[in-house]
Amino acid sequence: MPNVRAESNSSVNLHGDTRAARQGRRGFLRTAAASAALGFGMSNAVINSAQPESQGGSKQAGSELPVTFALNTSTIRGQKLAIDQQVAIVAEAGYDGIEPWIGDLRKYVDAGGSVAELKEKIEDSRLAVVSAIGFANWIVDDEKERAKGLEQMRSDMELVKSIGGTHIAAPPVGAHKPDSDTPSLAAIAERYAAALRVGEETGVTPQLELWGFSKTLSTLGELAYVAAASNHPDACVLPDFYHIYKGAKDPQNAFAGLAMIEASRMHCFHINDFPAEPTQAKIADKDRVFPGDGVCDLPAIIRQLIDSGFRGSFSLELFNPEYWKRDALEVCKEGLQKCRAVVQQAIK
Repeated sequence: MPNVRAESNSSVNLHGDTRAARQGRRGFLRTAAASAALGFGMSNAVINSAQPESQGGSKQAGSELPVTFALNTSTIRGQKLAIDQQVAIVAEAGYDGIEPWIGDLRKYVDAGGSVAELKEKIEDSRLAVVSAIGFANWIVDDEKERAKGLEQMRSDMELVKSIGGTHIAAPPVGAHKPDSDTPSLAAIAERYAAALRVGEETGVTPQLELWGFSKTLSTLGELAYVAAASNHPDACVLPDFYHIYKGAKDPQNAFAGLAMIEASRMHCFHINDFPAEPTQAKIADKDRVFPGDGVCDLPAIIRQLIDSGFRGSFSLELFNPEYWKRDALEVCKEGLQKCRAVVQQAIK
């Protein structure tokens, strides 16, 4: 999740998941032996192993892909469409789900829009609300501000629930800027546990989100530690290909840490690509490109995710100003085609 999403005032489980099932799953961290077998990195090799059976897959006719595809509406944010218009375009483009922004939902409601009608429109369009993007200050050191942040998160969760969603992003907003206080990882774990308890009450689970540019929660190691140390059965993470690269201490092995995260704890995964230039130090959110148009070896990484059991939704998240100049439906269609293409390469 990027700087441009920090506008603070940045799912439907498609496979029949239940809390009891989640509690009975394997532990959050995979063993080191398993990680040694995984070959993440920036190579061009696609690992050859049998294609896993689909456990849901895309709603598109004839699809045999084991994952689903959603659109994070940041991808068409520059077109300045209302949320009901976004829903119509995402459905027409052929996505399985949508990942709306809380700000757009509130604008819709404030303008007199009916949440019940929006939910009906989403359901009629056969879209799942795979996640949502909010910016509650759940992580900050200031106790009063953190309490306000949790109340904002509760309100955001209730709004997401009202349109059929079950997950929301929980980024490190408030502790991400260079001049921000940096809570310890142990403190963040306690605060994430508090957010998860709010999620239990509302029925919407906060997903610990990686921000590669942030002072904290910028690496997969930090993300995994906090989620595990929260000691909560609903703990889950929201990774992002660009942010994993941006925050990695060793860019050449940026994705190796994914092997240490249990696949069932990733319900939604932001998909995108990045160019060779600007460099890792200078690359920014606006530089993200469609999957397959950059240098990230998405097929190899996705293959390992699928082999490890990932059956969630890839949500296309871009902030490219060039795409914002184009027709929104055209952008959505091209984005879905390129998302599907890299997954198809991964499983062939």
